[in-house]
Amino acid sequence: MSIFDELQTSLQEAVDIKQGKTQASRVTRHEVADVKAIRAQLHVSQAEFAEAMGTSVDTIRSWETKRRNPTGLAAKVLATLRDNPAFYNELASH
Repeated sequence: MSIFDELQTSLQEAVDIKQGKTQASRVTRHEVADVKAIRAQLHVSQAEFAEAMGTSVDTIRSWETKRRNPTGLAAKVLATLRDNPAFYNELASH
């Protein structure tokens, strides 16, 4: 089977899933980080945490109140901080 055939089959499967004709063969779920708990563990203010994360205090507040969820790189950085709090010092130094 060529790469084109594989892509075409994959796209058709995606359409069928979207239209409810078939179930996804697997579903990947990522745990949303508890930003407030991570920040509390680090003993830093929202302003300090926002600066280290390269975002605004409002974004940190939104994550902590679950109005919004961190995505992309922010979600990965938060997962790293949850698993390795010492990484915060490296992050904050840049």
